[in-house]
Amino acid sequence: MASFKIEGGHLLSGTITPQGAKNEALQVICATLLTSEPVTISNIPDIRDVNNLIRLLRDIGVKVAGGQGTLTFQADELNMDHLESDQFVGECAQLRGSVLMIGPLLARMGRAVITKPGGDKIGRRRLDTHFLGFQKLGARYRQIPDREVYEIDAKRLKGTYMLLDEASVTGTANIVMAAVLAEGTTQIYNAACEPYVQQLCHMLNRMGADISGIGSNLLTIKGVSELRGTTHRLLPDMIEVGSFIGMAAMCGNGIRIKDVSPKDLGIIPDAFRRLGVKVKADGDDLFVPHQKHYIVDSFIDGTIMTLADAPWPGLTPDLLSVLIVVATQARGSVLFHQKMFESRLFFVDKLIDMGAQIILCDPHRAVVVGHDRMRRLRSQRMSSPDIRAGIALLIAAMSADGTSVISNIEQIDRGYEHIEDRLNALGAKIERI
Repeated sequence: MASFKIEGGHLLSGTITPQGAKNEALQVICATLLTSEPVTISNIPDIRDVNNLIRLLRDIGVKVAGGQGTLTFQADELNMDHLESDQFVGECAQLRGSVLMIGPLLARMGRAVITKPGGDKIGRRRLDTHFLGFQKLGARYRQIPDREVYEIDAKRLKGTYMLLDEASVTGTANIVMAAVLAEGTTQIYNAACEPYVQQLCHMLNRMGADISGIGSNLLTIKGVSELRGTTHRLLPDMIEVGSFIGMAAMCGNGIRIKDVSPKDLGIIPDAFRRLGVKVKADGDDLFVPHQKHYIVDSFIDGTIMTLADAPWPGLTPDLLSVLIVVATQARGSVLFHQKMFESRLFFVDKLIDMGAQIILCDPHRAVVVGHDRMRRLRSQRMSSPDIRAGIALLIAAMSADGTSVISNIEQIDRGYEHIEDRLNALGAKIERI
């Protein structure tokens, strides 16, 4: 198990470019299973979760060629028998993104295998939305005896109307990929409308699908008989952009974040501005200047600032961990309300050990009383519980007095490409041990 050794207190400056979007990559790579023709995807991040998914596709016969962020996938000779092997099931259980293979395989091959996927330890993340959607399209389930594995099959999926029980991003993507080859028309109401779902839909349309309502919560999909190959470029990762804004606020001496696609960031920059962080747009870049102090806004009636996650176009839950770290050095107090996952705030105990003034009210709410840089965080030994808490703790350690050690950094590697090399180039002192 690897760790990061971080020497805190170094000011960072320079330019950094975000990687391709992890969550979009998982969706569009799985979409290559929908056609026998080549699909070329560029700006692919070199991160653990994406690399593991590509390995799973290779294992079932997908040909993968290319390198340096641009890969061509061709799923013309799939080994469907491998889906039921213990090896494949075990590998799927380690990667939550593997669930996105189900929709394409069901649509094109008529069957798939489901096991409980792995991922972050941030509370219960149910898959009911996916399965209810497949059932409405006509799929059937059967448990494999003596195994926590289900087979799902359908001779031919049939379009229908469905109202999703929640605006699940992966659920929406999975159902869309199943519906594009279904017979007839499918309408998905309460669909997720994140930029990455929009990107998936645009890519599928270039492949020959017929999807309308893209960007709204009502998608209409007219089924087609087959899809063709295409090319696609991933958006920059909005979560990495937000992480870099937080890093620049805590320990930056003027940082430019290049090529961020501002129109696809939603309210992320404004969430940091509410904490008093200056985020300046400059063409397709963002610039975060050095600030001696940043002051938290209050609401018009003078009440305490509250930041809460919500489905797009609301604030993504993936950035609340970073925003909490930034708030520890602001002037003022903030109530954070994490609605979507019941264990994601538990990492604040580590920040409290570093000297942060945080009241964890319950599994979903925490109040942060900022230090106004009057008292710096102190170094600690800690462990990364998930991707987003991991990067938040890394930012906290970079701003702290002394040398910190973060273990279980494989979690950070799942979502951030060569992060220590990129931050060291800005002036950080991070060593992988």
